[in-house]
Amino acid sequence: IEKLQNAKSYEVKEIGPSGEKTFTIDNYRALNSKHDMEKVIHEIATADTVTCAVGPNILKFIAEPIAKGIESRESSTPVAVIACENAIGATDNLKGFIMEKLSDDAKSKLNSKARFANSAVDRIVPIQDEDAGLNVKIEQFFEWCVESPPFEGNPPDIQGVHYVQDLQPYIERKLFTVNTGHATAAYYGHHRGIKYIHEVLENKELQEIVQNTLKETAHLICSKHDHISREEQQDYVQKIVTRISNPVLKDGVDRVGRAPLRKLSRKERFIGPAAHLAEMGAKYDYLLGGIEMALRFQNVEGDDESVELAKILKDNDANAATKKLTGLEETHPIFAKVSEVVAKVQKETA
Repeated sequence: IEKLQNAKSYEVKEIGPSGEKTFTIDNYRALNSKHDMEKVIHEIATADTVTCAVGPNILKFIAEPIAKGIESRESSTPVAVIACENAIGATDNLKGFIMEKLSDDAKSKLNSKARFANSAVDRIVPIQDEDAGLNVKIEQFFEWCVESPPFEGNPPDIQGVHYVQDLQPYIERKLFTVNTGHATAAYYGHHRGIKYIHEVLENKELQEIVQNTLKETAHLICSKHDHISREEQQDYVQKIVTRISNPVLKDGVDRVGRAPLRKLSRKERFIGPAAHLAEMGAKYDYLLGGIEMALRFQNVEGDDESVELAKILKDNDANAATKKLTGLEETHPIFAKVSEVVAKVQKETA
């Protein structure tokens, strides 16, 4: 934040199949709520839109200034609040944290002061060069879908947003294709000692594992959302595999694999689709393989969750560790198989 305050601009470089394009970002204000809480509250109180991309686990920490900003609003137009995180229902979660900080009076007037809309975001931002400073390198492709019903026919005019009536199919398609595929490549790559995602996908065996994993999630997506055809989903899968195979991004497997506890949780990219498929009586063998590789992502430098994962696996028996890591009930049809994988990893990494 201090660097942003001291600089008049920074550059964003888009990397695509046809080359690079650089944009200069200026005309911004950077405020730190730790030192300038009143100014942050004022900005939110007078804003049209509040977005965030801080990570699902950090939402609770930004709720207070947003809540105070909402309470201070005098405008007759509600502020649009959109959490742009790799998680299902992230804005709902943020709203829950904000509600805890609001007075009863503000809660009763909330609908006139703020509208909360969930979103699905998709863009790869790889690890940046050490000397990049404020400048950032991103992939050219992006998708930003936001649910429209909360705005009651008057959504904010934001360039690049695709407003949709029902967000669930878009969130699940993205999470169970982009994130599942990306994480599968990362965890298998880490296990094999491979450094970059594109190198994982250059390996024919690992490319097939990723493709077969995404066949399982494609079956789920097309079964649940009948307006998504199998041909359309297959085209989407191939587009995603091509994107994450881009060598120019130099996307590290440890960056993509970080935070394994979150990625192994109940509604996330492995357990979420595998549980659905099990309930349907469908196959989830390749997803189970991805779960095993995620469990092996332990004690990775710079990743606290990978250290905690190792501790959980060391301190608990297989069933207890499975419950703690995945949130699955013992009666769930996938529980026994996941517990077997947990036991296998515990034995081999002890």
